[in-house]
Amino acid sequence: MGKEFSIEPKEVAGVDTKYRRIQTKLPAPGSVATLEALRKVEPISMRGQPPVVWDRAEDVQVYDKHGNMWLDFSSGVLVANAGHGMPEVRKAIIDQVESGLLHNYCFPSEERAELATFLVDLAPEGLDKVFLLTTGSESTECAIKLSRSYGISKGGNEKIGIVGFVRGFHGRTLGSQQVGGMPGQKDWIVNDDPAIVQVPFPDGYWTENTDFDHFVLSLEATGMKPNQVAGVMVETYQGVGPDFAPIPYVQALREWCDANDVLLVFDEVQAGFGRCGTMWGFEYYGVHPDLICFGKGVSSSLPLSGVIGRSDVMDLYPPGSMTSTHTGNPVCVAAALASLKKIVNDDLPGNAKRLEPILQDGLTDIQNRHPDVVGNVTGKGLVAGLQIVRAGKKEPDPDLAFDIVERCFHKGLLFFAPVGSWGQTVKIPPPLTITQEALKEGLAVLAETVDEAISARS
Repeated sequence: MGKEFSIEPKEVAGVDTKYRRIQTKLPAPGSVATLEALRKVEPISMRGQPPVVWDRAEDVQVYDKHGNMWLDFSSGVLVANAGHGMPEVRKAIIDQVESGLLHNYCFPSEERAELATFLVDLAPEGLDKVFLLTTGSESTECAIKLSRSYGISKGGNEKIGIVGFVRGFHGRTLGSQQVGGMPGQKDWIVNDDPAIVQVPFPDGYWTENTDFDHFVLSLEATGMKPNQVAGVMVETYQGVGPDFAPIPYVQALREWCDANDVLLVFDEVQAGFGRCGTMWGFEYYGVHPDLICFGKGVSSSLPLSGVIGRSDVMDLYPPGSMTSTHTGNPVCVAAALASLKKIVNDDLPGNAKRLEPILQDGLTDIQNRHPDVVGNVTGKGLVAGLQIVRAGKKEPDPDLAFDIVERCFHKGLLFFAPVGSWGQTVKIPPPLTITQEALKEGLAVLAETVDEAISARS
């Protein structure tokens, strides 16, 4: 799906604004040695991002060592919710390091107790236990394990089914990729678990049928009966868009899960902690899950993830049988606490909500100018996407999406590589600290770039 960016320095136009500065060829000639060294010792799969060698990142900007500065519309793949390298987070990390406690395995710590309590207080009532982990994939794997264990406790070995959604993404580990539904990403598994199935995701564009009856009939077509299902795992929004399900659909799904004693798992790894204009993205649907998977934006920096859930589910395993070596690492915990407190105290979910109309209007204007190739515009809060298609067709155009991202990189606007089931989506998730002025500048650059990329193709 991905493409490799060239590391041959190219002459580009200079840029010098409050938020962007480009004063060398790109990639910067002085960074090529590092890029070449990485290509020598890392797998090809690591060549998928615009070739800027990060020197530092602060708030909404990324810097290299050669005088260039990018306005960041990536958040480091939706991690820097509270901004890059914010003083509060840096101080918390430094203070923790200087305390002398860098690791404590599963032995108790005051730091872990404070974060776990803070997270449970943020969660809906009834979700009162949290298990801290390291990566998003770990959190979704844990939710799969807990869902099946719960199912077995209720219906024996017949109740082990896990339902995911087509085009869903929950990580790159064995279980998470089987629950996910990204074309081509799990061909390596071959012997798929027959008790893990996918149904269409009701995004309204690639899947036009958004009635909940479609879920019921699609599940029936897999041969899995409702009483065999242990859990349904769904991204709050599918990261390939971002694509949201209709509110009535999700509310009907909640009712279906209740009627069949099935756990509803929301994968909030991308959507949580203010990204969608609310603390939790699922608040949009007006329902509560049984398990929440979180990660990415929880710390705005260091690796930390986890699962929050009902006590009767989280307590299924006895002491010592569901642990993790780096659970609640004290340095990561310090970063997460500082990040979460900033998100809450500075009302960053509110900032995302207030800026949502500006982001959506800017992207809709781009679509209105190029309706033949911008097939779909989606988003909520400060996450949005342009889904690029072949002119006049509902067919993904990953090459044009790639060209747009690369041209923006040359203009000082940084995106991660196109995403989506076919690499068709230019995704826009700036840090939640972004100002209206910076957002508008970035949107103007994106609009100009789309114009140029389409003109060049013509």
